[in-house]
Amino acid sequence: MPNFKKLLNTKNSKLAWLLRLNLLGLRTELQEALKTEVSDPGSDACRQLLQELDVILESDNQSNNTEDIPTWEDILEPVSNQVDSKPQLQKTHTQLRLEPIAQNLLSRKELLQYIGEYQFYANDDAQLWNEMQRLLLRVPEKQAEVARSQLLNQVITLGATEDKVSLRQLAFPIPEHIYSGLKGNIQASGLCFSNLVNFDERLQTRRSGSELDILASIVSTCLKFIEVDPHLHHALRSVDRFGVRSLNSADKPKYIAALIERYNRVKVTFDTDIFTSLRARLDLDEAIHSLVYLPCVDRFSWWGKLQQEARRTLETAAQQARQAGISVQIRPLWGTYADVYSFSKDDLQVDAGGIPGEVSACLRVYAKINDEILPGRVLFRSS
Repeated sequence: MPNFKKLLNTKNSKLAWLLRLNLLGLRTELQEALKTEVSDPGSDACRQLLQELDVILESDNQSNNTEDIPTWEDILEPVSNQVDSKPQLQKTHTQLRLEPIAQNLLSRKELLQYIGEYQFYANDDAQLWNEMQRLLLRVPEKQAEVARSQLLNQVITLGATEDKVSLRQLAFPIPEHIYSGLKGNIQASGLCFSNLVNFDERLQTRRSGSELDILASIVSTCLKFIEVDPHLHHALRSVDRFGVRSLNSADKPKYIAALIERYNRVKVTFDTDIFTSLRARLDLDEAIHSLVYLPCVDRFSWWGKLQQEARRTLETAAQQARQAGISVQIRPLWGTYADVYSFSKDDLQVDAGGIPGEVSACLRVYAKINDEILPGRVLFRSS
């Protein structure tokens, strides 16, 4: 315990912030577990451990470093419901060789509903190439493939060619080429999934050969994109229930902390109580699907399919619960908003992308576990 205090009191330490985050998550998990495991033989020892955690965390709160390390209350407290403007991005005035190609991409009318009134922010050609490719990850895959092929044909005129080797790697159980880089007169990295790289270190997770690997991969990917793409938003109710907020703002550390905490709850309950595990999986699924772009991505885009993969693991967890004798209903909410609003709560309206009057993103599924009803949550396009 003294070493815990020593690390927590280290000023401007990311490791101290990480330890505090995990201790807070552990305290929350144990508090929740005690509500249902009151007769567990370890309940008394658990309460004593919670008291010790309270002492450590309270001591940290009273230290001089609290301005540098966010408290759990700061992380989860809802913020103002003031409507966000578009991210304030620093734009270079230097003419980039890829800029005419990038502007031509924005002029394609068939992509408008997926990318909206987009403005590039890259400061060099390597960044611009990756920004264009990330933009296409929001578009239906068939259209994205066509646009990507045309981009490669256009860069040939600038003395660049496709590079399928220089790829940045994201962790995933199954390797996958996401997009190529460039070589020649313009050099830029591409992107791929790889089963040879580790998950985000903040998750403190190693491969287990289970579906937990898929969830760790998806959360790691979300965390990586949050770092590199200032156009990402969130609509996570526990952080702010009143709007869709830019992650290029004060909400960024709050959303990240909530996402990691929800993953940690899934991790510690993964092979334990099925009921508790299912509730944790529902919460993590909500956090993953609450990471959104405006306009919302197409369901059959690369991003849409990645999020659907997370939801597939949720259905697997529901099936396991049914086999254990728990009555479980799970319903993703899609289609006309008038048909699904009775199954949801705290929905948010968006005014771009998608089809007017229909659901643009299902942030949380509707669920019924035994007799308990858990409403879903959606973003819907105004009529």
